[in-house]
Amino acid sequence: MRAAPAVEITDLCKAFHVRRPRPGGFVARVQNFFRPHTQTVTAVDRLSFSIAPGERVAFVGPNGAGKSTTLKVLAGILQPDAGSVRVLGLEPARQRRELAFRVGTVFGQRSQLWYQLPPRDTFALLGRVYEIAGTEHRRRLDALTAAFGLGPILDTPVRQLSLGERMRCEIAASLLHAPRILFLDEPTIGLDVSAKAVIRELLHTESAQNGVTLLLTSHDTGDIERVCERVIVIHRGRLLWDGPIAHLRRRYLTTKRLTVWSEAERLELQLPGVRVVSSDAFRTELEVALDVASVGQVIDAALAQSPVRDLAVEDAPLDAVIRALYAEAEAGSSES
Repeated sequence: MRAAPAVEITDLCKAFHVRRPRPGGFVARVQNFFRPHTQTVTAVDRLSFSIAPGERVAFVGPNGAGKSTTLKVLAGILQPDAGSVRVLGLEPARQRRELAFRVGTVFGQRSQLWYQLPPRDTFALLGRVYEIAGTEHRRRLDALTAAFGLGPILDTPVRQLSLGERMRCEIAASLLHAPRILFLDEPTIGLDVSAKAVIRELLHTESAQNGVTLLLTSHDTGDIERVCERVIVIHRGRLLWDGPIAHLRRRYLTTKRLTVWSEAERLELQLPGVRVVSSDAFRTELEVALDVASVGQVIDAALAQSPVRDLAVEDAPLDAVIRALYAEAEAGSSES
């Protein structure tokens, strides 16, 4: 029997009434004060998708696309104007307290740790908030301490921790009550490369081993590629793409990077659709427009000039693929 979705959104709509001051001088300012002019702004427009238990999904879109509004609806903070929303079988706006015991949240720019106290004290407080029995609390804390390497920093005041250490504690705090779904908003913002790698590995492992569903929003495509297996892209409150990351690449992949290490010191490759990115001694980096030329044609042309010692073929970065998707959506909007 197929398991019920962890998240199910059907035709979700949410709009806000925003004040728009009338332009002009003194009279306009008086009118704005006594009779404010408001405009309806649609944040989410008939959005539908579902997420299966244990899935790791990236929720992507430009600023103002409706990501934060959708997450607030999923968390029960906002009431939808229309459509239906269910998270772990519950209606978030109506059953918010019950839902809070089943979900966890990690916000890269907000903290649930007490700044002046060590993480252990925050974990103890959260154990009371989530009504975790003493024995179960100790078991969960011991398991998370071992998994996240928190032993040396449990009794260090949060103000003395590095950003990477604090984020490990933030994620542990969000997982302390064993939630079935975790909402993550920019969990690696501001971290250095090594700290990002640690956080990404921890999230991936927690989901894979314990079946925790992840819904992650991030502008860092490294988070998306290292943690998630599926991506949902929205734009102006509407669904643009929903599918595996690999399929998104194939659909919008327009170029490839080809690096050739040759026996000849220089290669002269002047082919339609091929741009020389850099050319050094015995090394040539090319960008191939796939709608004009194929990688095979470029390799054949290079071999015709010189034996090839090595070569590397790389896809365009994921952020370039997503930008192409946004550009297509903007073009469609302007035409309509």
